[in-house]
Amino acid sequence: MRPYAHGLVLGKFYPPHAGHHHLVRTAADRCELLTVLVCAASVETIPLAERVAWMREVHPGVRVVGAVDDIPMDLNDPAVWDAHMAVFRAAVPEPVDAVFTSETYGEELGRRFGAESVCLDPDRTLYPVSGTAVRKDPVGCWDFLQPPVRAALARRVVVLGAESTGTTTMARALTEHYRRRGGVWARTRCVPEYGREFSERKLARLRAERPGADWAEVSFTSAEFPVIAARQAELEEEAARAGSPLLFCDTDAFATTVWHERYLGGRSDEVARIAARGRQHLWLLTDHEGVDFEDDGLRDGEQLRPWMTGRFREELARTERRTVTLTGPHEQRLAAAVAAVDALLDEGWDLAEPLPERR
Repeated sequence: MRPYAHGLVLGKFYPPHAGHHHLVRTAADRCELLTVLVCAASVETIPLAERVAWMREVHPGVRVVGAVDDIPMDLNDPAVWDAHMAVFRAAVPEPVDAVFTSETYGEELGRRFGAESVCLDPDRTLYPVSGTAVRKDPVGCWDFLQPPVRAALARRVVVLGAESTGTTTMARALTEHYRRRGGVWARTRCVPEYGREFSERKLARLRAERPGADWAEVSFTSAEFPVIAARQAELEEEAARAGSPLLFCDTDAFATTVWHERYLGGRSDEVARIAARGRQHLWLLTDHEGVDFEDDGLRDGEQLRPWMTGRFREELARTERRTVTLTGPHEQRLAAAVAAVDALLDEGWDLAEPLPERR
Protein backbone atom coordinates (compact mmCIF):
# COMPACT_ATOMS: atom_id res chain seq x y z
CA MET A 1 0.00 0.00 0.00
CA ARG A 2 1.46 3.35 -1.01
CA PRO A 3 1.39 6.04 1.69
CA TYR A 4 -0.52 8.66 -0.33
CA ALA A 5 -3.77 8.34 -2.29
CA HIS A 6 -3.22 11.35 -4.53
CA GLY A 7 0.05 13.21 -4.97
CA LEU A 8 0.85 16.35 -6.92
CA VAL A 9 3.96 17.59 -8.67
CA LEU A 10 3.76 20.96 -10.35
CA GLY A 11 6.22 23.06 -12.26
CA LYS A 12 7.02 24.81 -15.49
CA PHE A 13 9.12 21.97 -16.92
CA TYR A 14 10.67 24.60 -19.18
CA PRO A 15 12.10 22.30 -20.37
CA PRO A 16 11.85 19.10 -18.30
CA HIS A 17 15.17 17.62 -17.20
CA ALA A 18 16.56 14.75 -15.12
CA GLY A 19 15.81 16.49 -11.82
CA HIS A 20 12.15 16.86 -12.77
CA HIS A 21 11.93 13.22 -13.80
CA HIS A 22 13.53 12.04 -10.55
CA LEU A 23 10.94 14.05 -8.62
CA VAL A 24 8.06 12.59 -10.63
CA ARG A 25 9.29 9.01 -10.42
CA THR A 26 9.87 9.23 -6.68
CA ALA A 27 6.43 10.73 -6.13
CA ALA A 28 4.77 8.12 -8.35
CA ASP A 29 6.30 5.35 -6.25
CA ARG A 30 4.65 6.82 -3.14
CA CYS A 31 1.19 7.58 -4.51
CA GLU A 32 -1.76 5.55 -5.69
CA LEU A 33 -2.40 8.36 -8.17
CA LEU A 34 0.04 11.09 -9.14
CA THR A 35 -0.92 14.22 -11.04
CA VAL A 36 1.74 16.31 -12.73
CA LEU A 37 0.58 19.86 -13.38
CA VAL A 38 2.54 21.68 -16.10
CA CYS A 39 2.16 25.45 -15.81
CA ALA A 40 3.28 27.64 -18.71
CA ALA A 41 3.25 31.39 -19.18
CA SER A 42 2.31 32.92 -22.52
CA VAL A 43 5.70 34.66 -22.83
CA GLU A 44 7.60 31.35 -22.80
CA THR A 45 8.99 29.88 -26.00
CA ILE A 46 8.10 26.21 -25.64
CA PRO A 47 4.32 25.69 -25.95
CA LEU A 48 2.39 24.21 -23.05
CA ALA A 49 1.02 21.38 -25.21
CA GLU A 50 4.53 20.28 -26.14
CA ARG A 51 5.70 20.16 -22.53
CA VAL A 52 2.61 18.18 -21.54
CA ALA A 53 3.27 15.72 -24.38
CA TRP A 54 6.91 15.29 -23.29
CA MET A 55 5.94 14.54 -19.70
CA ARG A 56 3.25 12.08 -20.77
CA GLU A 57 5.72 10.25 -22.95
CA VAL A 58 8.40 9.98 -20.28
CA HIS A 59 5.89 9.11 -17.50
CA PRO A 60 3.14 7.02 -19.13
CA GLY A 61 1.72 5.84 -15.78
CA VAL A 62 1.17 9.35 -14.46
CA ARG A 63 -1.70 11.77 -15.07
CA VAL A 64 -0.30 14.92 -16.70
CA VAL A 65 -2.41 18.05 -17.10
CA GLY A 66 -1.54 21.56 -18.21
CA ALA A 67 -2.56 25.10 -17.34
CA VAL A 68 -1.66 28.59 -18.54
CA ASP A 69 -0.39 30.62 -15.60
CA ASP A 70 0.46 34.22 -16.50
CA ILE A 71 0.71 35.43 -12.90
CA PRO A 72 4.20 36.52 -11.80
CA MET A 73 5.33 34.80 -8.62
CA ASP A 74 5.71 36.61 -5.31
CA LEU A 75 6.25 34.22 -2.43
CA ASN A 76 5.52 36.98 0.09
CA ASP A 77 2.18 38.17 -1.30
CA PRO A 78 -0.91 36.19 -0.17
CA ALA A 79 -3.01 37.72 -2.96
CA VAL A 80 -0.57 36.44 -5.58
CA TRP A 81 -0.65 33.02 -3.94
CA ASP A 82 -4.46 33.10 -4.09
CA ALA A 83 -4.34 33.87 -7.81
CA HIS A 84 -1.95 31.02 -8.49
CA MET A 85 -4.01 28.61 -6.40
CA ALA A 86 -7.09 29.47 -8.45
CA VAL A 87 -5.19 28.31 -11.55
CA PHE A 88 -3.90 25.18 -9.80
CA ARG A 89 -7.31 24.24 -8.37
CA ALA A 90 -9.03 24.70 -11.71
CA ALA A 91 -6.59 22.24 -13.27
CA VAL A 92 -6.56 19.82 -10.30
CA PRO A 93 -9.90 20.06 -8.48
CA GLU A 94 -9.53 16.72 -6.63
CA PRO A 95 -8.28 16.51 -3.03
CA VAL A 96 -4.49 16.21 -2.79
CA ASP A 97 -2.75 14.29 0.00
CA ALA A 98 0.88 15.15 -0.74
CA VAL A 99 2.71 17.81 -2.70
CA PHE A 100 6.20 16.89 -3.91
CA THR A 101 8.70 19.66 -4.66
CA SER A 102 12.38 20.54 -4.55
CA GLU A 103 11.61 24.20 -3.91
CA THR A 104 11.38 26.50 -0.90
CA TYR A 105 7.72 27.20 -1.60
CA GLY A 106 6.79 23.57 -1.01
CA GLU A 107 5.61 24.07 2.58
CA GLU A 108 3.23 26.88 1.65
CA LEU A 109 2.00 25.02 -1.41
CA GLY A 110 1.24 21.95 0.69
CA ARG A 111 -0.54 24.05 3.31
CA ARG A 112 -2.74 25.68 0.71
CA PHE A 113 -3.69 22.31 -0.78
CA GLY A 114 -4.30 20.92 2.71
CA ALA A 115 -1.64 18.32 1.91
CA GLU A 116 1.63 17.09 3.32
CA SER A 117 4.69 18.73 1.79
CA VAL A 118 7.43 16.34 0.68
CA CYS A 119 10.74 17.95 -0.27
CA LEU A 120 13.19 15.98 -2.41
CA ASP A 121 16.80 16.88 -3.21
CA PRO A 122 16.44 20.65 -2.60
CA ASP A 123 20.18 21.19 -3.13
CA ARG A 124 20.09 19.28 -6.44
CA THR A 125 22.93 17.01 -5.41
CA LEU A 126 21.56 14.01 -7.30
CA TYR A 127 20.95 15.93 -10.52
CA PRO A 128 22.85 19.24 -10.66
CA VAL A 129 20.64 20.86 -13.26
CA SER A 130 17.80 23.37 -13.47
CA GLY A 131 15.47 24.73 -16.11
CA THR A 132 17.41 27.99 -16.02
CA ALA A 133 20.66 26.14 -16.70
CA VAL A 134 19.14 24.21 -19.61
CA ARG A 135 17.76 27.36 -21.20
CA LYS A 136 21.11 29.09 -20.82
CA ASP A 137 23.23 26.18 -22.09
CA PRO A 138 21.35 23.28 -23.70
CA VAL A 139 24.61 21.76 -24.96
CA GLY A 140 26.15 21.64 -21.49
CA CYS A 141 22.96 20.09 -20.07
CA TRP A 142 22.33 17.69 -22.96
CA ASP A 143 22.85 14.52 -20.90
CA PHE A 144 20.15 15.63 -18.45
CA LEU A 145 17.49 15.72 -21.20
CA GLN A 146 15.17 12.96 -22.35
CA PRO A 147 14.83 11.96 -26.05
CA PRO A 148 11.73 14.04 -26.93
CA VAL A 149 13.34 17.19 -25.53
CA ARG A 150 16.58 16.49 -27.37
CA ALA A 151 14.64 16.04 -30.59
CA ALA A 152 12.95 19.41 -30.09
CA LEU A 153 16.16 21.26 -29.29
CA ALA A 154 18.56 19.63 -31.78
CA ARG A 155 19.71 21.97 -34.56
CA ARG A 156 18.88 20.20 -37.82
CA VAL A 157 20.92 20.84 -40.96
CA VAL A 158 19.80 19.50 -44.34
CA VAL A 159 22.13 18.90 -47.28
CA LEU A 160 20.19 18.76 -50.56
CA GLY A 161 20.82 19.10 -54.26
CA ALA A 162 20.44 17.61 -57.71
CA GLU A 163 21.73 14.18 -58.66
CA SER A 164 25.45 13.59 -58.24
CA THR A 165 26.25 16.95 -56.65
CA GLY A 166 27.92 15.60 -53.52
CA THR A 167 25.08 15.78 -51.01
CA THR A 168 25.88 12.46 -49.32
CA THR A 169 29.61 13.18 -49.32
CA MET A 170 28.99 16.58 -47.73
CA ALA A 171 26.54 15.31 -45.10
CA ARG A 172 28.98 12.61 -44.02
CA ALA A 173 31.96 14.99 -44.01
CA LEU A 174 30.09 17.45 -41.80
CA THR A 175 29.06 14.69 -39.42
CA GLU A 176 32.65 13.53 -39.03
CA HIS A 177 33.89 17.11 -38.62
CA TYR A 178 31.65 17.73 -35.63
CA ARG A 179 32.12 14.28 -34.13
CA ARG A 180 35.83 15.02 -33.91
CA ARG A 181 35.06 17.84 -31.47
CA GLY A 182 34.44 15.14 -28.88
CA GLY A 183 32.26 15.25 -25.80
CA VAL A 184 28.55 15.45 -26.53
CA TRP A 185 29.37 16.26 -30.20
CA ALA A 186 30.82 12.75 -30.66
CA ARG A 187 27.21 11.53 -30.84
CA THR A 188 26.41 13.68 -33.89
CA ARG A 189 24.41 11.68 -36.42
CA CYS A 190 23.71 11.75 -40.13
CA VAL A 191 20.28 10.70 -41.45
CA PRO A 192 20.63 8.73 -44.71
CA GLU A 193 18.52 9.37 -47.79
CA TYR A 194 15.55 7.01 -47.53
CA GLY A 195 14.58 7.69 -51.15
CA ARG A 196 17.74 5.92 -52.27
CA GLU A 197 16.93 2.84 -50.21
CA PHE A 198 13.39 2.91 -51.60
CA SER A 199 14.75 3.17 -55.15
CA GLU A 200 17.20 0.31 -54.65
CA ARG A 201 14.35 -1.94 -53.54
CA LYS A 202 12.24 -0.96 -56.54
CA LEU A 203 15.09 -1.81 -58.90
CA ALA A 204 15.76 -5.09 -57.10
CA ARG A 205 12.10 -6.13 -57.41
CA LEU A 206 12.11 -5.28 -61.09
CA ARG A 207 15.27 -7.32 -61.68
CA ALA A 208 13.75 -10.25 -59.79
CA GLU A 209 10.98 -10.24 -62.38
CA ARG A 210 13.17 -9.33 -65.33
CA PRO A 211 16.91 -9.95 -64.92
CA GLY A 212 19.00 -7.37 -66.68
CA ALA A 213 16.52 -4.51 -66.13
CA ASP A 214 18.15 -1.15 -65.50
CA TRP A 215 17.24 2.08 -63.76
CA ALA A 216 15.71 3.65 -66.87
CA GLU A 217 12.90 1.05 -66.66
CA VAL A 218 11.90 1.98 -63.09
CA SER A 219 8.85 4.19 -62.74
CA PHE A 220 7.33 6.01 -59.77
CA THR A 221 3.76 6.79 -58.79
CA SER A 222 2.68 9.90 -56.96
CA ALA A 223 1.48 7.81 -54.02
CA GLU A 224 5.01 6.61 -53.34
CA PHE A 225 6.44 10.04 -52.58
CA PRO A 226 4.45 10.69 -49.37
CA VAL A 227 5.68 7.29 -48.17
CA ILE A 228 9.27 8.37 -48.85
CA ALA A 229 8.79 11.77 -47.23
CA ALA A 230 7.09 10.36 -44.13
CA ARG A 231 9.77 7.71 -43.60
CA GLN A 232 12.51 10.32 -44.11
CA ALA A 233 10.90 12.44 -41.39
CA GLU A 234 10.63 9.42 -39.08
CA LEU A 235 14.32 8.59 -39.50
CA GLU A 236 15.20 12.19 -38.80
CA GLU A 237 13.15 12.23 -35.60
CA GLU A 238 14.69 8.96 -34.40
CA ALA A 239 18.21 10.30 -34.96
CA ALA A 240 17.44 13.63 -33.28
CA ARG A 241 16.26 11.81 -30.17
CA ALA A 242 19.45 9.78 -29.85
CA GLY A 243 22.17 12.12 -31.10
CA SER A 244 23.96 15.32 -30.18
CA PRO A 245 22.64 18.90 -30.26
CA LEU A 246 23.40 18.87 -34.00
CA LEU A 247 21.88 16.62 -36.66
CA PHE A 248 22.77 16.36 -40.34
CA CYS A 249 20.23 15.13 -42.87
CA ASP A 250 21.09 13.83 -46.33
CA THR A 251 17.89 15.35 -47.83
CA ASP A 252 14.53 15.85 -46.10
CA ALA A 253 10.80 15.83 -46.76
CA PHE A 254 11.02 19.33 -48.26
CA ALA A 255 13.52 18.08 -50.88
CA THR A 256 11.06 15.31 -51.72
CA THR A 257 8.63 17.95 -53.00
CA VAL A 258 11.11 18.84 -55.75
CA TRP A 259 11.93 15.19 -56.48
CA HIS A 260 8.20 14.63 -57.01
CA GLU A 261 8.29 17.39 -59.64
CA ARG A 262 11.32 15.82 -61.26
CA TYR A 263 9.70 12.42 -61.71
CA LEU A 264 5.98 13.23 -61.98
CA GLY A 265 6.02 16.72 -63.44
CA GLY A 266 3.99 18.46 -60.76
CA ARG A 267 3.44 19.24 -57.10
CA SER A 268 2.27 16.83 -54.39
CA ASP A 269 0.18 18.58 -51.76
CA GLU A 270 0.52 15.60 -49.43
CA VAL A 271 4.32 15.69 -49.56
CA ALA A 272 4.18 19.46 -49.01
CA ARG A 273 2.07 18.92 -45.88
CA ILE A 274 4.61 16.45 -44.51
CA ALA A 275 7.43 18.90 -45.25
CA ALA A 276 5.58 21.71 -43.47
CA ARG A 277 5.74 19.74 -40.21
CA GLY A 278 9.54 19.61 -40.31
CA ARG A 279 11.78 21.17 -37.65
CA GLN A 280 14.91 21.86 -39.71
CA HIS A 281 16.99 25.02 -39.24
CA LEU A 282 19.46 25.28 -42.14
CA TRP A 283 19.58 24.01 -45.73
CA LEU A 284 22.88 23.57 -47.59
CA LEU A 285 22.30 23.46 -51.34
CA THR A 286 25.03 21.67 -53.33
CA ASP A 287 25.48 23.35 -56.71
CA HIS A 288 25.89 21.14 -59.79
CA GLU A 289 28.52 23.40 -61.34
CA GLY A 290 32.01 21.93 -61.15
CA VAL A 291 30.84 18.48 -60.02
CA ASP A 292 31.21 15.61 -62.50
CA PHE A 293 28.15 13.45 -63.02
CA GLU A 294 28.68 9.88 -61.84
CA ASP A 295 26.19 7.22 -62.89
CA ASP A 296 26.02 4.80 -59.98
CA GLY A 297 23.20 2.75 -61.46
CA LEU A 298 20.42 4.79 -59.85
CA ARG A 299 20.88 8.04 -61.79
CA ASP A 300 19.81 9.16 -65.22
CA GLY A 301 19.26 12.90 -64.92
CA GLU A 302 22.53 14.60 -65.78
CA GLN A 303 20.75 16.93 -68.19
CA LEU A 304 18.22 17.85 -65.47
CA ARG A 305 20.76 18.97 -62.89
CA PRO A 306 20.64 22.70 -63.79
CA TRP A 307 16.83 22.62 -63.66
CA MET A 308 16.82 20.82 -60.30
CA THR A 309 19.36 23.19 -58.78
CA GLY A 310 17.19 26.07 -59.93
CA ARG A 311 14.01 24.54 -58.54
CA PHE A 312 15.63 23.87 -55.18
CA ARG A 313 16.85 27.45 -55.05
CA GLU A 314 13.44 28.85 -56.02
CA GLU A 315 11.51 26.74 -53.52
CA LEU A 316 13.95 27.39 -50.71
CA ALA A 317 13.57 31.11 -51.32
CA ARG A 318 9.78 30.96 -51.74
CA THR A 319 9.35 29.11 -48.44
CA GLU A 320 11.87 31.41 -46.72
CA ARG A 321 14.15 28.63 -45.59
CA ARG A 322 17.56 29.62 -44.31
CA THR A 323 19.88 28.54 -47.13
CA VAL A 324 23.56 28.55 -48.03
CA THR A 325 24.61 27.43 -51.52
CA LEU A 326 27.83 25.41 -51.63
CA THR A 327 30.05 25.97 -54.67
CA GLY A 328 33.61 25.22 -55.75
CA PRO A 329 35.74 22.17 -54.89
CA HIS A 330 34.87 19.94 -51.93
CA GLU A 331 37.26 21.62 -49.48
CA GLN A 332 35.78 25.03 -50.24
CA ARG A 333 32.26 23.70 -49.89
CA LEU A 334 33.05 22.02 -46.58
CA ALA A 335 34.60 25.19 -45.18
CA ALA A 336 31.53 27.23 -46.18
CA ALA A 337 29.21 24.62 -44.70
CA VAL A 338 31.10 24.52 -41.39
CA ALA A 339 31.01 28.32 -41.19
CA ALA A 340 27.24 28.30 -41.77
CA VAL A 341 26.66 25.59 -39.16
CA ASP A 342 28.90 27.31 -36.61
CA ALA A 343 26.96 30.54 -37.16
CA LEU A 344 23.72 28.66 -36.48
CA LEU A 345 25.10 27.18 -33.26
CA ASP A 346 26.55 30.50 -32.14
CA GLU A 347 23.07 32.03 -32.25
CA GLY A 348 22.03 29.74 -29.42
CA TRP A 349 18.52 28.58 -28.68
CA ASP A 350 16.76 31.85 -27.86
CA LEU A 351 14.50 30.40 -25.17
CA ALA A 352 12.56 33.26 -23.61
CA GLU A 353 12.83 33.81 -19.88
CA PRO A 354 9.77 32.97 -17.76
CA LEU A 355 7.85 35.65 -15.93
CA PRO A 356 10.05 37.22 -13.26
CA GLU A 357 9.61 36.50 -9.58
CA ARG A 358 8.65 39.57 -7.60
CA ARG A 359 10.81 40.21 -4.55
